[in-house]
Amino acid sequence: MDRQRVADCIARLEEEYGIPRPDDEDPVDLLVKTILSQNTSDTNSLRAFAQLKRVFPDYEILLATPDEAVADSIRSGGLAEIKARRIKEALSKIKEDIGEITLASLASMKKEVAMNYLLSLPGVGPKTASIVLLFAFGMPFMPVDTHVFRLSRRLGLLEEKTGPEKAQKVLEAIVPPEKYTSFHLNLIRHGRQVCRARGPRHEQCVLQSCCQCYLQGQKP
Repeated sequence: MDRQRVADCIARLEEEYGIPRPDDEDPVDLLVKTILSQNTSDTNSLRAFAQLKRVFPDYEILLATPDEAVADSIRSGGLAEIKARRIKEALSKIKEDIGEITLASLASMKKEVAMNYLLSLPGVGPKTASIVLLFAFGMPFMPVDTHVFRLSRRLGLLEEKTGPEKAQKVLEAIVPPEKYTSFHLNLIRHGRQVCRARGPRHEQCVLQSCCQCYLQGQKP
């Protein structure tokens, strides 16, 4: 039943928003960008990343720079001191492990090995690692951000007690792997535009017929 509901949701979202085609990104850039996105808006994190790259076009320069100067370059993203430290620690470990600041070698690894390596980096959790592996390497992982988690619960795909990490395993089991990218990105778009955390726009929602929350008249 959940697989059919997922298939219906994917089809309706793709009809509404199209099939998303993410840009090719350098894996290290994507890692840094995802760390910057933690606990802030996309607008602020993207601004912080753009400023970081202007100030430090080479990550070797960033590593040789005091934490405070790195933090100053990402103020717009919030939690600047914490994120600057996490970024430097992650980049430092990559360089120590691989000999240079690159994640290209992950492409030849089995997906579980690549995941375990990214999880070994300071400040990198399952969501961040899954984003890097899915979008930079095309590996079948389903990142669960706040929008994906909220909408999946409202749709009835996740039980109320299911946490974000378990949610990833549940969704990976019921979403076709070739649709991970589409489902993830379109759910995020739908969560921002329609199924918002507060004041969801039910009258504009293309998922009404497959949404447990809507069909049962539950409070969102």
